[in-house]
Amino acid sequence: MSAPSPTSVGLLLGLSFFLGLAFEDFFAHTGSRRPGGIRTFPMLALAGGVLYLFDPAHFIPFTGGLLVLGAWLVVYYQSHLREHDEQGERDVGVVVLVLNVHAYLLGAVALALPHWIAVATTVSSVLLLTGREPLHNLARRVDVKEVITAGQFLILTGIILPLLPSEPVTTLTSITPRQAWLALVVVCALSYASYLAQRFWAPAASGLWMAALGGLYSSTATTVVLARQARGEFAFRRFAQAGITLATGIMYLRILVIVAVFNFTLARRLALPLCGLSLAGMLISALQYWLSKPTLHEPQPSPPPSAGGNPLQLGAAAAFSVLFILTSLLSTWVKSEFGIAGIYSLAAIVGITDIDPFVLNLAQGGTSGVSDTALAAAILIAASSNNILKAAYAAGFAGGHATAGSALALVLLAIAGVAIVIAMGGF
Repeated sequence: MSAPSPTSVGLLLGLSFFLGLAFEDFFAHTGSRRPGGIRTFPMLALAGGVLYLFDPAHFIPFTGGLLVLGAWLVVYYQSHLREHDEQGERDVGVVVLVLNVHAYLLGAVALALPHWIAVATTVSSVLLLTGREPLHNLARRVDVKEVITAGQFLILTGIILPLLPSEPVTTLTSITPRQAWLALVVVCALSYASYLAQRFWAPAASGLWMAALGGLYSSTATTVVLARQARGEFAFRRFAQAGITLATGIMYLRILVIVAVFNFTLARRLALPLCGLSLAGMLISALQYWLSKPTLHEPQPSPPPSAGGNPLQLGAAAAFSVLFILTSLLSTWVKSEFGIAGIYSLAAIVGITDIDPFVLNLAQGGTSGVSDTALAAAILIAASSNNILKAAYAAGFAGGHATAGSALALVLLAIAGVAIVIAMGGF
């Protein structure tokens, strides 16, 4: 084996020194001494590195050194268990032991593995050490149901997705089971991000942030919630007017992100139209908010739909997957029977339901033989159709005048979307 480079040795010393510095700074306020620190950790790292170089194939000297260190740490820990923390409880923490072992292993890691691994593991250890209070505060804030929600997301992404076949299972569509589930994962990830922001980010609990995050989750559901609240409280109408329009403005960006994940070329084709429509929606929302006169005691809006429930329910996930597959099959049949005109008609129809499966199907190539211009036009038509539906919801659930301004804005955005399709040569 060739001698280690000076860079590797320097990295070993620098990272072990950094780890020891953070260790001593963290335990400086405690009355008892802890093994390890700014001198001990570099020496442990050097010892681990040298013992590794003696036998880099079988690690016999390195393993022996690790056993000796472990035996000494066991003796220390047995004595340490008799101590008590600031609350009078027995101090059973193993952070000191883990960091000493980390310092020893760092010697071999810095010499044998890519440098980024040594840097990443050491920096992560320091951040976890120094972030003790914020992390414990976060753990106390998190309910068991939040852990279950995170577990469901990991089930969707880390267990089910890798097990699905990546080849088509039917000649009726080119979409594979893995593509269908990946589409679900992308939509769930956006919804989950909105859910976490609403749960753990304080500004998301007030003002128009709630409407913006609702648009990231579902602009249609957000429209219904805000319209109903506007009907019940006159003082809330200013928030509702601006929030409904803002949610739709965010919807355009959400569509762009979803398309970009699967089809960057199509996303580039849609970037200017969708960003333009999003900007228009945000500007209208700002005007609605600033030009409307606030009431003396303006109430805060209720949380958007994702804040009250779990966005990753497995039953809803299965329903989305079925809807996605059905949309793919229907799109293929419509294309073969009616051509591009059939795709445009289907886009207008799906706008009154959930447009995500339709958009994802087009982005993943579920309808072959269609140009990017036609795909972009179909997505814009679906979004415009969905805006007409939301305008009807805004007027209907709010009783007409309460959110009439937002209903008009959504209709104008729908007309603008169709105008862009015509300008693109979609018709």
